[in-house]
Amino acid sequence: MLSLRHQKPAAGTERGFTLIEVLVTVIILAIGLLGLAGLQLGGLRYSFSAYQRSQATIMANDIVDRMRANRTVAEAGAYDIDIGDDPSNVNCTGAGKNCSASSMADADLYEWKQALAAVLPTGDGSVGRNGGLFVITIQWDDTRGEEEPKSLAVETAL
Repeated sequence: MLSLRHQKPAAGTERGFTLIEVLVTVIILAIGLLGLAGLQLGGLRYSFSAYQRSQATIMANDIVDRMRANRTVAEAGAYDIDIGDDPSNVNCTGAGKNCSASSMADADLYEWKQALAAVLPTGDGSVGRNGGLFVITIQWDDTRGEEEPKSLAVETAL
């Protein structure tokens, strides 16, 4: 008949975990945690990059809306500006302001360029025309100085 009783090992052969087993476990756990930290860091970096691209899209739509509100002057080229150019500081907001349509274009460009610089790191933008279409290009530094600046181009008709 089979005995189901557990046989106690001889004294001195069972000692539990050894220090080497504990050390290996700690090293494996540390490597796993470092991997998780790397994944978290990558996720944060990519989500911030996506946030900046969303901000650039919003800023492109902002200047397009301003141009649509001042369509005649926009079609005449008053909104054309290159990256690096500084528009004149014209204030057309507030009570008692009576700005011309071209002054409004200057004010729109000044406010837009200021907002780009405030929202995006080294943010700048340009507005150009390609036939009947307008091309809005926004450029910013998303790489912390390690790569070329990022850029977003939007082509639209008024």
